[in-house]
Amino acid sequence: MNVPEFIYKNADRCLNLTLEHIWIVFFSIFIAAIIAVPAGILITKNERLAQKVINTANIFMTIPSIALFGLMLPVLSIFGQGLGKVPAIIALVLYSQLPIIRNTYIGIKNVPSSLIEAGRGIGMGTWARMRQIEIPIAAPVIIAGLRTAAVMNIGIATIAAYIGAGGLGVFIQQGIARAYDDMILAGAVLVALLAIFVDLIMTFLERILTPKGLLVSRRRDK
Repeated sequence: MNVPEFIYKNADRCLNLTLEHIWIVFFSIFIAAIIAVPAGILITKNERLAQKVINTANIFMTIPSIALFGLMLPVLSIFGQGLGKVPAIIALVLYSQLPIIRNTYIGIKNVPSSLIEAGRGIGMGTWARMRQIEIPIAAPVIIAGLRTAAVMNIGIATIAAYIGAGGLGVFIQQGIARAYDDMILAGAVLVALLAIFVDLIMTFLERILTPKGLLVSRRRDK
């Protein structure tokens, strides 16, 4: 049996595990965005705080996923959630912080000062300028951070199968346990295809959220 044949004969299971994988990744990205985007906006007003927040988020990125799952196990076990989707989602939220916070921060800091001064000149307050000028212009960079986090988390979520979180990593986990190459490759291929698909969707979203004026300016620069 080869990989396409394995996927065809196990189509229902492939679909269920893919949907489970998507749910884990996008639920964690949703939570991460709620935390990281406001944090990225707030730290644009304080350079010292910005460095501390970004460095802290960077620390989480350096912790191997298996080690992070192991660190959370005794804590979450107190609440009966040491294994399964809860620790997987918490880990993915933590890993997502750096790309989202950093891109939000960079996107807003790179808004042309002339536009900010123009907003100030017509009487806009700080939050009005943020809402109507800075965030819309920074939106493509923020979406790029979300895209990076989503694609990265698709891979990390594969490892979460080892703590009972489910998803496409189940094929890889079980394939290794059974020395079943087709199952391992099927899991790897489906994860790769999912990552490519999500990257394309996020790229499209990034494009449609880019203000038309910026698109015209980029075309002129080219």
